[in-house]
Amino acid sequence: MTTVLRRATQWNRPLMLLVAAMAVLAVVAAVGIVADPRVLTGAPIWLKPFKFAVSFVLYGATLAWMLSLLPRRSRVAEWAAAIIVALSLVEMVVIVAQVIRGTTSHFNDTTPLNAALFAVMGAAIMVLFAAHLVLGVVLLIRRIPDRVAATAVGWGLGLSLLGMLAAVPMVRGTPDPAIEGVSGAHSVGVADGGPGLPVVGWSTTGGDLRIGHFVGLHALQALPILAIVLTRFASRLDGRTRVRLLVVAGTAYGVLTMVLTWQALRGQPLLRPDALTLAVVAALAVATATATGLVLARRRPELALAA
Repeated sequence: MTTVLRRATQWNRPLMLLVAAMAVLAVVAAVGIVADPRVLTGAPIWLKPFKFAVSFVLYGATLAWMLSLLPRRSRVAEWAAAIIVALSLVEMVVIVAQVIRGTTSHFNDTTPLNAALFAVMGAAIMVLFAAHLVLGVVLLIRRIPDRVAATAVGWGLGLSLLGMLAAVPMVRGTPDPAIEGVSGAHSVGVADGGPGLPVVGWSTTGGDLRIGHFVGLHALQALPILAIVLTRFASRLDGRTRVRLLVVAGTAYGVLTMVLTWQALRGQPLLRPDALTLAVVAALAVATATATGLVLARRRPELALAA
């Protein structure tokens, strides 16, 4: 662990500075959750900065690790990373500033200032999306030497873009008509701020578009972790088989992200799926298990015998 941390300090400096800053902010926000009694949209007012800070810690650290896998430095990738850092900071400055002011940062058009800040956040995310895409293209073109790692990185970056796109319906969402100055919503069929799951706050009475958004974004960590697990605990499998398993997992993960978004758009709580949703999830599970079985059955004969 010490060796890993020592290496991490040599990763992309702007991204690691972002990680450090967000880690500090996460601690501050955690204290705020306990010390500040204010509640906003049904949750402690400092909960959103805490969740976003933790998310940016994971995001920045993962991107920095991915860049460390490149056989040589890429100026384009480093510029893209610097842009991502700058825009992430813009996002967090607005979120924290609005918390200090005691109001929401997202979907808030109640005053010209609030509307302008939300517009700044929207523009920042669009540019961040483009920078993330550029970073992904560079990582694919430069070809990470380890084919298993390269596959995990490619799928992770692509699916995280899908997760970002899953947030688009939030801006186009229909808020509660009784609330003026709201330009979107992450809940479907119910007002934002109602009963929700602990910590994440996902609605338990209606659809919640944050679920597909969350799952898709964290493919950035999930696929590399799976690659590490396969390399560590399935060493008898040849590289080609591990790559194929990652492709199966990535495909299933992407479909699951879309299914969760589809479920939310139908106004359906995550933990109360109807028969149609259950049937789709079951079909996905069967298809994934079948594909996994076919991949394992096609592994090299000599390795199968050795197993």
